[in-house]
Amino acid sequence: MKKETKKIVKTIKKKVKDVKTSKKPQSMEELLSSVGQKIKGLKRGEFVVGKITEIRSKTMYVDVGGKTEGIITGKELGLIKDFASRLKVGDEVNAQVRVVENDRGQTLLSLRKAAFENSWKYFEDALKDKKPIDVFGREVNHGGTVVTAPYGLFGFIPGSQIGSKFDGDPENLVGKKILVIVLEVDQEKNRLVFSERAVSEPDKLNEEKDAVEKIKIGDKFEAEIARVEPFGLFIKINFGKGIDLEGLVHISEVSWEKVRDLPKRYKAGQKIEVSLVNKENDKLQFSIKRLEDDPWETIEKKYPKETEIKGTVTQITNFGALVKLEPGIEGLIHISKIPPNVQLKEGEEVKCYIEHVDKKSRRLSLEMALTEKSVIYK
Repeated sequence: MKKETKKIVKTIKKKVKDVKTSKKPQSMEELLSSVGQKIKGLKRGEFVVGKITEIRSKTMYVDVGGKTEGIITGKELGLIKDFASRLKVGDEVNAQVRVVENDRGQTLLSLRKAAFENSWKYFEDALKDKKPIDVFGREVNHGGTVVTAPYGLFGFIPGSQIGSKFDGDPENLVGKKILVIVLEVDQEKNRLVFSERAVSEPDKLNEEKDAVEKIKIGDKFEAEIARVEPFGLFIKINFGKGIDLEGLVHISEVSWEKVRDLPKRYKAGQKIEVSLVNKENDKLQFSIKRLEDDPWETIEKKYPKETEIKGTVTQITNFGALVKLEPGIEGLIHISKIPPNVQLKEGEEVKCYIEHVDKKSRRLSLEMALTEKSVIYK
């Protein structure tokens, strides 16, 4: 018994001696290590998974396994306010290290990437669930209204998706909060499309969809121009019973010849004849020019090689002169085919002959005919 007691006392004295002679921790890492807590080494720019430990009005604290808790604060927190408002203590987040240790010993984090990824999922879920969301009208652009959506992303409400509540006018949405339904989400193209009418006029939209299903490609209609934009004409077709279908005549579908200034040729309220050329995704696209035959279909028979013709210079470029032979048919006199002593002008009539016709590429090469002032050798 005495031997056992002596052994215990000896062991206690040794432990006391070890404690007295042991080296004191010289850093936070050594201190935490002495109590069995491992420290994660952080690097600027790396992504780490952390758990939210506290949320205050201007600061969010996240445990990422470093010396101290990481924080998201100030402008960085303001940039993700929509995302942050949906977080709570205990949530895990994927954070990026902005500053490993500032002058206060704090680790500064960013949740922008996590917020960005979460934002697109939010809209994908809203599209799937047909859940109405609030957006804010910013400005009119390309026949619709650009809006600010949740998470700070920008979206677009086409004019055709604005109901009678706003008189169908994109201008009436600017500066207002609008309840919308998500129509399209494309993260790769950074594209969000919304509908105000899906909220305010759902029954009318269903009637219009039924009408769209009944019309066919090639059908002809009398339409009224609703708006004239530099890129095309927005038109409206009345089907009776309060059903109006809206669509677009792109500038390339207005005429077989080049159109350079639509506002000078067309006005809102004007009646025109159109033909349906596309109705994919319920977006109606019409054409004016396809009501007439394509002049290029018979160009090889009408303008065989060596044929002498007259045309009007429509444009002077650094590579030659464009000459109009008839509506929809223009040819090029290359600059190398124009004598140095000849100065062509827009609107001038010139004699030419056909050098080459490329029907597939819709290209026509011309040479100037012989004149008193110039001699051209073929």
